[in-house]
Amino acid sequence: MVSSRIFFRFLNLISICAVFSLLGCAGKKAVEEAPVTPTMPAVEDTTLGDSDSGKALGLQTVNFAYDSYVLGAEAKKTLESNASILKEKGSTKIQVEGHCDVRGGIQYNIALGEKRAMAAKKYLEDHGIADSRISTISYGKERLLDAGTTEAAHAKNRRANFVITSR
Repeated sequence: MVSSRIFFRFLNLISICAVFSLLGCAGKKAVEEAPVTPTMPAVEDTTLGDSDSGKALGLQTVNFAYDSYVLGAEAKKTLESNASILKEKGSTKIQVEGHCDVRGGIQYNIALGEKRAMAAKKYLEDHGIADSRISTISYGKERLLDAGTTEAAHAKNRRANFVITSR
C-alpha cells in the first residue's frame, strides 16, 4: 500500500515536470520561430564577376551540345577570345564551372560538368594560359540559368561559366 502511494506520487511528479518542460519549450518556440525572410542558399562570392552575368572582363560562357563535352566551332571561337583576354590580364585567375541541364542523374551530370570544365581549361592552356591560373569545378545540374523544360532552356544550361577569382 505504501509503495503504491510512493509510485503514484512519483508518477505525478514526473507528469508535472513534463508539463512544465513542455510549457518552457513552447515559450521558447514562439521566439525561435519568428518569421524568417526566405533567402537563397549561400553561394560562393563572385563579386569579381562571371561570364554568365557578363561581368568577367569580357570573358564569355561556352555552351555544349546535349550529352557532350566536345568543343564545337563556336565554343572554340569563344575560348580563343577568352584566351586573348586572359593574356592581356596576366595576373587574373579564373575558375571554370561545368554545368549541365536537368536531364540525367546527379552523379552523371557532375562527371559531365567536370569534363566540360576540363575541356575548356585544356583549350585555354593549349592557347597559352598557365595551368596555375585556372581551377575547375562541376555543379552538374545544380545551378541552372533557365529552369524551363524546353530545348532552348536546356541548351542555356549546358555550359562552362568563367568566374574571376583574383585580378
